[in-house]
Amino acid sequence: MVAILTGDIINSRKATSTEEWLSVLKEGLGSKENWEIFRGDSFQLKTEVEEAFLKAVYLKACIKTLKNIDVRIAIGIGREGYTAEKLSESNGEAFIFSGEKFELLKKEKVSLSVKSAFADFDYEFNIALKLALIAIDKWTPAAAEMVKLALENQGASQSELAELINKTQSSVSEALSRANFFEILELNSLYKKKIKDTFTANEPASD
Repeated sequence: MVAILTGDIINSRKATSTEEWLSVLKEGLGSKENWEIFRGDSFQLKTEVEEAFLKAVYLKACIKTLKNIDVRIAIGIGREGYTAEKLSESNGEAFIFSGEKFELLKKEKVSLSVKSAFADFDYEFNIALKLALIAIDKWTPAAAEMVKLALENQGASQSELAELINKTQSSVSEALSRANFFEILELNSLYKKKIKDTFTANEPASD
């Protein structure tokens, strides 16, 4: 099982230059062998199923550090199937689900959604995502920068985060609270639990 994130940049033409958001996107995508950028401002990323939600949130934080720019992401969860040298030429359940959901994002007027072989999981978690987006869509560049920092330094205390950016612990705490960061971490815990309960329980028994 893998997760495939298919996405594109919202309002990419409002950027000062393509390089402005492209360098931020590449940094957020991480290790080069797991992603591909195509059609100018679209991309695909392969990641572990358990890490997919938080990775999508991290990409949101990265892109939203830039004013008036956002990213639209569809998470497809399933079997990988055929693996090619280029990610865009690979195929399988996860790729199909991701592509199908991505095509619906504009119609559904959401910028983050998930699709798998399990309709109940999709329905329940996509409702949770819509609620999470109420907070995420309101992130200012400063709030997004703080979320990005916290996700890049998971396990660090608020005091340690404050030292990294030369701010007070209270200002870091307030910024993360305003961004609903702690609720998003709770949602990530729920996501991982539902993944385990849904997908692990339905994996075929090994011979």
